[in-house]
Amino acid sequence: MHHSPHLVLASASPARRKLLLQVGIEATIYASDVDEATIEAEAREKYGELAPGDIALLLARAKAEWVADELDGDNIVIGCDSVLELDGSIHGKPADAAEAISRWRSMRGRSGILHTGHWVIDDREEGSGGTLGATAETVVHFADLTDDEIEAYVATGEPLQVAGAFTIDGLGAPFVRGIEGDHTNVVGLSLPLLRELLRDLGVRWSDLTT
Repeated sequence: MHHSPHLVLASASPARRKLLLQVGIEATIYASDVDEATIEAEAREKYGELAPGDIALLLARAKAEWVADELDGDNIVIGCDSVLELDGSIHGKPADAAEAISRWRSMRGRSGILHTGHWVIDDREEGSGGTLGATAETVVHFADLTDDEIEAYVATGEPLQVAGAFTIDGLGAPFVRGIEGDHTNVVGLSLPLLRELLRDLGVRWSDLTT
C-alpha cells in the first residue's frame, strides 16, 4: 500500500498552508516557538554581519529543527522565514502600526527583494535522515501609494502580520505593481524550490500529492 510522506509546516502562516493545499498537499501546521531575536544576535556575534538571505535561512532552519525536536513522528518538517531587503536594510514583520506606516512610506514607488529561507528535515523512520536548505529571492516593485492609502491599508491589520508589511495574495495585492521571480516565494513558500529540496532528499513531488 502506498504511503504518502507526511509534511509538517513549522509555521503558523495560513498563506503557506494554502499554497500547499492549492497544489494538492495536505500539511500539518505546527508553529515553532523560537526566539528569533536571540538567534540572530548569537549568529552575528559568532559570524559577524549577516546577509538578508542568510538571516532568512538561519531562522528557517531554527524553526524546522525546533519542531522536529518537538515531534516524535514519521514526518518531513519544513521551516520557512521571509525578510524584505530595502536599501540594504532588513525588514521582518512591523512591530506596530506606526512602524508599518513608516515602512510603507519608504517602500512606495520603489523596489525591494523578498528573501525566503527554506529548511527541510527528513525525519521519517525509513527516510533519508537528511536535512538541507536554500533561499529564494524575488524582486518586488511597489506602487506609489498616497498617505491615505497607506494608513487605510495599515488600519486593516494585515501589514502587521507579514514580513515586509505587504502581501501579494491578500489585501496588499493592489499595491504591488509587479515582481521578478517566483510569485509563490512572495507568498512565503517557493514551491519550485521546495520541490528541488525534497527531490534532493529522495522525495518525489508526485508522492506528496497522491
